[in-house]
Amino acid sequence: MKPSSVRGSSSAAMGRSSTRRAWQRRRLPSATAMLGYLKRLATTGAAYQAADVVSRVFALVTLPLYLHHVSDADYGVAEVVVTAVVLASIPLRLGLGEAFVRFWYLDEDPARRRRLARTTTAAVFWVTTLAGVVALPFAGPLSEALLGRHDAVVLGFGLLGLWAFANLEVGKALLRVEERWRAFLVATVGNVTLTVALTVALVVIRDEGARGLVAGNFVASAVTVVVLGVVLRRYVGLLPSRAALAPLLRFGLPTVPADAAAFALNVIDRAYLLRADSAGAAGRYSLSVKVASVVIVAVRGFQYAWPPLAYSVTDDEEARRLYGVVTTWFLAVTGLVVAALTLLGRWVLRLFFPAQFLGAFDALPWVALGWALSGLFLVYVVVAGRLRVTARNVPAAVAGLAVNVVLLVLLVGPLGIAGAGIALCAAYVVMLGVLHALTRRRFAIAFEWGRLARLAAVLGGGAVAGELLLPTSGAGGLAARAALTAALPVLLLASGFLSPEERERARSVAPLGWPRRRRERRRQERHTTGEV
Repeated sequence: MKPSSVRGSSSAAMGRSSTRRAWQRRRLPSATAMLGYLKRLATTGAAYQAADVVSRVFALVTLPLYLHHVSDADYGVAEVVVTAVVLASIPLRLGLGEAFVRFWYLDEDPARRRRLARTTTAAVFWVTTLAGVVALPFAGPLSEALLGRHDAVVLGFGLLGLWAFANLEVGKALLRVEERWRAFLVATVGNVTLTVALTVALVVIRDEGARGLVAGNFVASAVTVVVLGVVLRRYVGLLPSRAALAPLLRFGLPTVPADAAAFALNVIDRAYLLRADSAGAAGRYSLSVKVASVVIVAVRGFQYAWPPLAYSVTDDEEARRLYGVVTTWFLAVTGLVVAALTLLGRWVLRLFFPAQFLGAFDALPWVALGWALSGLFLVYVVVAGRLRVTARNVPAAVAGLAVNVVLLVLLVGPLGIAGAGIALCAAYVVMLGVLHALTRRRFAIAFEWGRLARLAAVLGGGAVAGELLLPTSGAGGLAARAALTAALPVLLLASGFLSPEERERARSVAPLGWPRRRRERRRQERHTTGEV
């Protein structure tokens, strides 16, 4: 063979290799891009979390005041009504809120966006108004079916809540797409403040029990809807556009069964405990959900911030890696919170709540874990939305709901409210498995299995070991568990959890990295000026 031909073959191979490397560089998102996406998600999520944090802290601080004036049974009844209202609002919203957010980012024309918003607000307003008017005469029978007792008043306020909650969610969607997080914060905190004031007046002063809890919640929400309607009046309509409504319904309606089935997990457990165990058990379980609010805050911020970011990444390879990185960090944050609640939850309950509610801890770790898994389910919901196969959410949600019902029947008897928490976690695991199987061929998320294994070993193993081995009462038990909780992030970092790019980024922003950066700047300045 001639040397020239060898050189030619070598050059061609090198050319193909360099072309392949260049193609890979174009296809694979850089670490800098991933960190930029994470920063954007964290910043946007934090803006919405600020509203949730302030409102939930306010609500949790005042919750012990209510619970000293109502029984655990009254609290259980109120929570069953509230969760049933949220469930009923899902089909009445027709999936329009989710569809509105998706379509908003597909068209940048202001006039068409305004028509989209007016169509959404008008459709939800009329559907919920008519549903409330039709159901109001049947409030008594509905209360017997739901609560096992006749209370038309509490169901009447529940129907007001049905209208208020559905329209409030649409109003929040309008604020989200415009990224008006300050207005979102004001609306959320204002709603909670009014709720607290009304509930104190009705429960503490007037001793209205469950009726006061439900009325305080939903009257405040109705007032907030009216105020938001004035603030967002350019987007509020009374006559939906048929041309705009049709595509919204085609996207949104297939999401309704899945959303309803997924949220039904939050209704069926309390309703089953109310009937199969007692109203008190439903109340204690509901309190475990309230104490797990710190996980819910993370999930809620993720729910609001994740879809706009996920849909904005158009390249599938980049999106696959982004979804995997986001999953890792979401589970890292929520996993730390779940571990902390598992180790320290007993002391939180003893510090803030009456003695009859201390049994809420039995379900607390499981409920917190279930909420964390629900956030992971949102990743797959966005995948289905990205592929425009939202109907595939339905079998996943139905399978999870079926597992939840079966396990409630099997576990609540021997395990009480802990059995309900375990059933919730199992349901979300099944939902994740089914939706993964239905979407992986068209969009396979690039999960970081090594880092996920470290999370499970350090956070899961640490929480389980601490719960089994450390004291459950006393100052010594509190100190030991607090020390373990503080050590978990350190152990996670020591396990090699951070990627090289993340470690470098952490060094660059850490206080210990400041002297090094100053030395580098001085060297650069000396080099520029010619100093030795």
